[in-house]
Amino acid sequence: MTSRLRRRLRDPLFLLCLTAGLLAFVVQSGELGTSDTAHRLQTTHWLWTAEPQVFPNEYPEFGLHGRGGRLYSWYGIGQSLLMLPADLLGTWISRWPILSDYGDDPAVRSIVVSYITSIAVNILTALIAFRLLRQLRFATKESVAGVLALMFCTTHLHYTQNMMENNYIMLLTLTGLSFQYEWLRTDSRRALFIGSSALGLNLLTRLTTGLDLIAAGVFVLFVLWFERAGLEGAWRRLIAYSRIAAPIYLFFLALDRTYQFYRFGSFTNTYVAVFAREERQIDPALPANFPWSTPFHAGFLGPLFQPEKSVFLFDPLLVLAIFLLACLWKRLTPELRAYGATSLLLLLAYISFYARYTYWSGDFAWGDRYVSTTVELATLLAVPLLMRYREHLGRTIWSAGCALIAVSLVIQLASLAFWLPLEIYQLETLGHPTLVIALRFKNILAFALGKMDAWGLNNEAMTQDPWDYVHITTWNFLPFLLRRVGVAPGWVVNSALAVWLAATAALGSVLLRLRNSLRVAA
Repeated sequence: MTSRLRRRLRDPLFLLCLTAGLLAFVVQSGELGTSDTAHRLQTTHWLWTAEPQVFPNEYPEFGLHGRGGRLYSWYGIGQSLLMLPADLLGTWISRWPILSDYGDDPAVRSIVVSYITSIAVNILTALIAFRLLRQLRFATKESVAGVLALMFCTTHLHYTQNMMENNYIMLLTLTGLSFQYEWLRTDSRRALFIGSSALGLNLLTRLTTGLDLIAAGVFVLFVLWFERAGLEGAWRRLIAYSRIAAPIYLFFLALDRTYQFYRFGSFTNTYVAVFAREERQIDPALPANFPWSTPFHAGFLGPLFQPEKSVFLFDPLLVLAIFLLACLWKRLTPELRAYGATSLLLLLAYISFYARYTYWSGDFAWGDRYVSTTVELATLLAVPLLMRYREHLGRTIWSAGCALIAVSLVIQLASLAFWLPLEIYQLETLGHPTLVIALRFKNILAFALGKMDAWGLNNEAMTQDPWDYVHITTWNFLPFLLRRVGVAPGWVVNSALAVWLAATAALGSVLLRLRNSLRVAA
């Protein structure tokens, strides 16, 4: 082992990134997670092949008619662009002679795309989250703990396995906050350009991330306000901010609108208007205000208190974050107050925006996927604050906080065990309300004890789709899914299992080394 490698293995940041990469590797199933991501990958394929965005047989379940009567995907193009390099590589690998006859799930292309993309996003998120926490003046140990809590103890872990847009949005939003905050402290135009570009790029992924863009500006204003910069000083900084940020935001908005015009012939509407029109043609009984037909109170309270979707159940660290922010408010630095207030306001903004949406819960998702990213942003401070103010908080709060961290970890690990539609299918017979997280633990116990049939959890009638049935009745990790599908050769399955066990052991080893390096640094 070279001296350079030894130094690397004592560097907390390097070990943190290695942890993030190994974690993303271990939790992959080889599948993309949901049909949403599969459709976005098809758009990726459309970018560089002759294949369409949407195949005719997918309509009306998916796709909208656009210019020339062609079917187009209704999603933004952001995640499709993210997956482009991995799709190019995965398509090339899938055509190797040794693999060309294998066409079953998990497909070679989806394995390559999910592994490469998830690992890259997870490592970059660890880097930028660590950077932001250090900017907020947390110590190295506190910052590392905050990043580990984000990756292991929030729904970020679930969306590392199930590759929806969430973690990519999280990465870009954190990047925007970090670099715009750097501009605030250093007047670096380069930093403001990078931060604004990251937030602008988010607009290509999901147009509602305009709320994140606004939140970044609010964060800057809150810092100035809490530092009592004065109206004149704040106004001067706002003008300087707008001169760089506004043109960048307009550029990315123009790109999104151009893509919208290319598909649907309009610069001003969104896919929701087209979707509503076509759905009413299929089902004239739909309400006139579809898809904004949910009573506001139902869509607002649902993400907070509904057993199937409550953010407090799926992300218990949010409870700790809110408590600590309230308890320690007077002791917090201006930047911590600004970040805490901004993240909670952003959460309320997202809940309010989607409250009237017919599918406010995110439909087929673990928790409420529309608000989970903002919940993770709010929880980022929970563990660092608990560590920094341990002596002030006292033993009882410290013990309760540690217990909540442990509960959060167990819940997030449970979220990986099975493919997420399992409980959604079960709810069709169990009805509402049902505590989904408790049902997940019951499923894990039943499967581990071989009692799926006895407990009524192995009923093929739950879904009419044989593909779905296979995927919800096995551990949701690549080696086990390969074995369950039963198409890959035995030596491939055994090799995949050996690599998976080795990577899991390596993850544990790196975590121990990271802990030791932090002890030495302290």
